[in-house]
Amino acid sequence: MSEPLQKFQSLLRELFEFDSADLDFGIYRIMNRKRQVIERFITEDLPKAVAEELRSGALAEQEQARKALEEARRKVLDALGEDALDANGNLAEKYRETKTGKEYLEAQTKAADTHPIEALEAAIYNHLYTFFSRYWQDGDFISKRRYSKKERYAIPYNGEEVYLYWANHDQYYVKTGEYFTDYTYKAPNGVTIHFKLRQADVEQNNVKGDKRFFLPALSDITWEEPTRTLIIPFEFRPLTEQENIAYGQKNQQEAIIAKAVAEIPKRVKNTEALTALSAECRKNEDDTPVSLLERHLRRYTRRNTGDFFIHKDLRGFLSRELDFYLKNEVLNLEEIEAAGEDLAEGWFQLLRLIKRVGNAIIDFLAQIEDFQKMLWEKKKFVTETFYVITVGNIPQAFYPEIAANDAQWKEWRALGFLEKKPDDPITFLQAHPTLPLDTRHFSPDFTDRLLASFDNLDEMTDGLLVHSENWQALNLLLEKYRERVKCVYIDPPFNTGKDDFLYKDGYQYASWQSMMSDRLGLLINLFSESGVFFSSISDHEISSLKYLLDRVFGRVNFVGNIEWNSTKTVTNTALISVGHTHNLVYARQISYFTRNRHHFRLPDPLEGFENPDNDPRGPWKADPFQVGGIRPNQQYEIVNPNTGRVYRPNPGCSWKNDYDTFQKLLREGRIVFGKTGEGGPQRKRFLIEAEERGRVSTTWWNDVETTADGTRLLQDQFNSIVFTNPKPVSLISRIVQLGTHDINQTVLDFFAGSGTTGHAVINLNREDGRRRKFILVEMAHYFDTVLLPRIKKVTFSPEWKDGKPKRTATAEEAERSPRIVKVIRLESYEDALNNIAFDEESGAKALELFKDDYLLRYMLRWETRRSETLLDVEKLQTPFSYKLHLYRDGETREHPVDLPETFNYLLGLDVETRRVYEDNGRRYLVYRGRLRSGRTTVVIWRETQGWMEEDYKRDADFIVRQKLNADADDVFVNGDSFVPEAQSLDPVFKERMFAEI
Repeated sequence: MSEPLQKFQSLLRELFEFDSADLDFGIYRIMNRKRQVIERFITEDLPKAVAEELRSGALAEQEQARKALEEARRKVLDALGEDALDANGNLAEKYRETKTGKEYLEAQTKAADTHPIEALEAAIYNHLYTFFSRYWQDGDFISKRRYSKKERYAIPYNGEEVYLYWANHDQYYVKTGEYFTDYTYKAPNGVTIHFKLRQADVEQNNVKGDKRFFLPALSDITWEEPTRTLIIPFEFRPLTEQENIAYGQKNQQEAIIAKAVAEIPKRVKNTEALTALSAECRKNEDDTPVSLLERHLRRYTRRNTGDFFIHKDLRGFLSRELDFYLKNEVLNLEEIEAAGEDLAEGWFQLLRLIKRVGNAIIDFLAQIEDFQKMLWEKKKFVTETFYVITVGNIPQAFYPEIAANDAQWKEWRALGFLEKKPDDPITFLQAHPTLPLDTRHFSPDFTDRLLASFDNLDEMTDGLLVHSENWQALNLLLEKYRERVKCVYIDPPFNTGKDDFLYKDGYQYASWQSMMSDRLGLLINLFSESGVFFSSISDHEISSLKYLLDRVFGRVNFVGNIEWNSTKTVTNTALISVGHTHNLVYARQISYFTRNRHHFRLPDPLEGFENPDNDPRGPWKADPFQVGGIRPNQQYEIVNPNTGRVYRPNPGCSWKNDYDTFQKLLREGRIVFGKTGEGGPQRKRFLIEAEERGRVSTTWWNDVETTADGTRLLQDQFNSIVFTNPKPVSLISRIVQLGTHDINQTVLDFFAGSGTTGHAVINLNREDGRRRKFILVEMAHYFDTVLLPRIKKVTFSPEWKDGKPKRTATAEEAERSPRIVKVIRLESYEDALNNIAFDEESGAKALELFKDDYLLRYMLRWETRRSETLLDVEKLQTPFSYKLHLYRDGETREHPVDLPETFNYLLGLDVETRRVYEDNGRRYLVYRGRLRSGRTTVVIWRETQGWMEEDYKRDADFIVRQKLNADADDVFVNGDSFVPEAQSLDPVFKERMFAEI
């Protein structure tokens, strides 16, 4: 086997993740299942195809010419002697007219500039290696940096005035951080091993290079006896100079893992923990044991250093680049012209061969990438739904069951609402209407009955909390909230290199651009015509974000950049101490606000409004009647009727209105002459007008709280520091005031963090009596430890200190508090990957029938089509027991999926009622609501597995008799049915789940 072939085969094994045979998660697990098939393609099919092509067509003719030349050479040497040819194969002059000499010269001419098969084969594999190695780095196809003037990229450009292009602009950023900060696993003896990422504390001048690695902080390993947990802290940082020497120049992360496997047990004294660390996972081929610790260290580091991106069109990208490569670096016009027409055909055949082999590999790689893209883009299942409902909105018939629920009282104590369960719990419930009940503490039957008591469920739902990666959340919410969101505020990672944003080494800024671009691209579809977008950002990425927002919203819709004085402290070590944070503001349609300027205003301060003359129009404030600038029709004399004094505008000024308008205002009693009636003219501005019109915002906000205030407020709620650098509520309150003007508009924050946006909306609703709704999306672990508890705490009481409420909500505040907050968790991309199952039997048959075409293009989609994550329609017969294997709390276990809730979001259903019915043991879950089109829609779920014709007749009779489908424009049922005019939701579910973005 030639060296170029071996080299290229090694690259292919890397492209197909052969170095990850010990990893059984994500795409690695999928590739491991097909390793044998892929290896056969690499070692047998590919070399065979190249060899066959080289021995056909013009290249075969050229090979024959070379063989003919070799035969002619042998004849020359036999007939004419050794002196007939020199070292370069040139025929001596004296033999040129001989018959043998003429035959040799003719053969030499035909074979001129041809190459041996071996050399051509080597050239093909070298070109293929050069091409594919340009785009592969640590688990991703990306545009790697090039330094040669010849090796360039072909960037698509359509003549735009300004065009921003970054290395991975055509890829999804999927390194969500979901599994990054914490990683846990359980050893066979029940001990939990917890890898915990912490902030690296390394002097900048002590690091060697920019590439970052996972390093265990060996001296800080701790054992927690109560939970039987071993905590191993990790830092993600560049190596120090000493570490760079110790770990060598190649495979440094592997060297770090090897040292960690050896050193971690030495730092542990607890025998249970030591047993857990030494537990064996498997044996290597040489029979050496591999511990669970080593296996999980590899999973942890590989999970977080690879698979950052998914190409949106890998086939198109690599095909275009291959064409560009062939034309610019393989095709040499000068050599072709010199070789002549006969040899040129061989050149073109060689080009076609490289392209054909390259495209075959591209097809294979694109199949894998497209499969991942399909899993990323598919709408994710709702894996859990529960509700937080204030007891004041719960019928009192439920109070005895609530009073008897110890788990709920335990949570209320943990949240600081009370010290102990009261002696008369029902009276306590009646006296505290803002107590937030969590339906997770109650039985499904209780939850069904409770939700059935509401006649307009979605209208009463004032908040939606989504525990999910934000792109996936926006993707699922798209149909329900399309053109409905009024105000969006986000506080994305600032990409300073010190925050939680995880990026691929060398691609920090490109990673951030892709992450933001993808999410903003989805977001734009959710905005109403009057929608407003706000984003906090630092100096670090403001220029990039501004360009992205210009591209998404249109530059004409840029409203302004509000500078917030975010810190009052001075950093003495900085060259310039930064005390501001930018807040970029965009309108969905700036034309809406030019027509309705009062819809983009802050509340006017209400102090100073009085009614000294008992004006029936209410309190008023006297505003100046002069404006700057000379306006000819606003230059006139005004006589004070009380004193007779004549007033004219000051130099360079004009009266606020023309003379006719002034006379009208005077007749209406809206012109006053000072408090005593003896001054110059002023105009009355009534309180009711101030409340309606508001005031214009400026671009400098130094009168709201700072980040330090946000931290203190959160500390007051939890009695500890549970989140770093939260935005203050007063900042977000002002943003929401500016971005909403109607009674029940929706506010969205898809980088929700600690939940400040939800807190701000709750506060504002209590202040002004509106019913703004909030949607908060967060994927991190603090969704459960900070965000959700914070919303519950703020719902219960507006004021907190030392983790305890300072007071209960007033009756008015209780009335204006959230009634229902819905909480959903979504399947993740990682969950989807881990729930792929293969139908290898049908795959083997398809491979036998369709050969390479199946292998290169269709294998993954065909063999995985019945995977639960891809919606196995047959299992919709048992919708209440549909399950996925989900990784939660350090272990993977079967978990039920909420198919009805998932379908409601896919359908875009505004739910009015959710009711459960029984028919002799058969459970019916029925949703009634409206689609965006206004059509009344009913969705009916029931178990139909094993049903016969009589069962379907009984089913239809029950539905009609109970009037479940009465007055509905559309009726959806899972599976088949005999219900008149009902349609199966199964194909709709499948189509909506995989609809193109």
